[in-house]
Parts: sequence; C-alpha cells; structure tokens
Amino acid sequence: MSNRSRNARFLTAAFLTALCAHLPSANAQAKPSNLSTILAQMNSASQKFTSAQADLRQELYTKLIHDTETQTGKIYFIRKNSTTQMGMTMLPTDATPSAQPAKIVQFQNGQLQVLTTGTGQIDKFTATGKNQATAETIMTLGFGGSGTDLEKSWTVTDQGPDQITESGKPVKVEKLDLVPKAEAIRNTYSHVTIWVDPIRDVSLKQVSYDASSGDTRTILYTNIRLNQPVDTAPFALKCKSKCTVVNH
Repeated sequence: MSNRSRNARFLTAAFLTALCAHLPSANAQAKPSNLSTILAQMNSASQKFTSAQADLRQELYTKLIHDTETQTGKIYFIRKNSTTQMGMTMLPTDATPSAQPAKIVQFQNGQLQVLTTGTGQIDKFTATGKNQATAETIMTLGFGGSGTDLEKSWTVTDQGPDQITESGKPVKVEKLDLVPKAEAIRNTYSHVTIWVDPIRDVSLKQVSYDASSGDTRTILYTNIRLNQPVDTAPFALKCKSKCTVVNH
C-alpha cells in the first residue's frame, strides 16, 4: 500500500472515531469581526490547556433507513509540548455505565489504535509526514487546540453565538462550521460543525456530515473537567487473552 493510500485510510478512520457537544438558534448571525475574536480567545485558552476529561453521548444517524444509534462513553485529552494524546471508551448500545467498553481508542504521536474488546483485535493506523499534524488536529478537534491551528486545517465560517446546556448549566458557545482542507478528509466528510466555548477552548457539541451518504455523527460532551490529573488506566488496551494487532 502506498504512503498516500495509507495516510488517507488513517485519516478517514481517525475521523470516524474521534471525536465533540443543543440545537442552534436558527437565525443566529455573527458579526463580521466575530471570528477573529473567537479564534483569539481560543489562542489564549490553549496556552493554559493541559488536559480535559468528559462524558460523551454519540448519535449515529443513517439516512438511508432513517435510523439513529446512540452510544455513550468517556474521553480524555492530555496536551504536552504542543502535542495532544487522546483516549476514549465507548459502551455498547443500551449498556449500563459499569459495562465493559465495546471499543477503546488511543491516539498518541500520530498513531491511532482501536481495540474491539469482544474480539481482542487492535486496528492500528499510523500517519506520517505532514499528515501527522492533520491527524492530530482531527483527533483533538475542539479540545485545547489554538484558533491559529484550527484555521491551518479547516476553512472556518462563524455561524454566530448560541447557548448549550452542559451538566444542567447554560453555556455560551460559538457555532463554527469547518470545511476540511485535506482532500482525503473532504472526500469523506463534507464539513463539520462545532459548538465551542472559546473561553475554555472546549467543544460541547460536534456534528460531522458524510460527503456521500448524508449520514451524520453527533457527539455531545458533558461533565467537562479541565486541567485535572487524568487516570489513563481505564483507557489501556488490554485483552482477555492475547491481542491481535492489524496494521493498516
């Protein structure tokens, strides 16, 4: 497999697992200068960002059959020396909070690993060269990244202010629509919309739009904890017996 093909597959897989938080105001309009202000606030907040942890709810809508599958899980981000690692656990649909995760995801140093606990298989994807930075932007979208870095990988349109309820409290957010600059991602997802709190530099909601099928992936984040110690043990890639690693 060529490096170009390998990187394209990695980025597509990364975006499918990544991941970020209610309905927008239909007539919200942003001031022409508001985007620069929002990006500057994200730049400032990103300098103080060291970690984030959150609960998540993911809704996968399949347009062809008008069906929505809902999953829940937990996620963390740790930022060190301008790079960010991420871990995520996803529970089976309708599972109790104490159930074993159906999938465990790790992203670090340009490498994505996805463990399917039921089979013990780890799918490993690695980005190289300039695609490593693009992959990190996708995997950590809306959590700790600067506004400057956001504009490097996305064409950003400010769709105005909004308000989202997080853990029972209203939060002022800005609705940003993002079109990926990387062709490999743009061919898979036409655009992504995020509702970001620029003061904390975190997203409370993210919707990605499939470029061909019209399917959508909506992720909502609650119980966000910033700059606290992260216990990464629950996100370790452990199998009941020996893991089977498949490189892509």
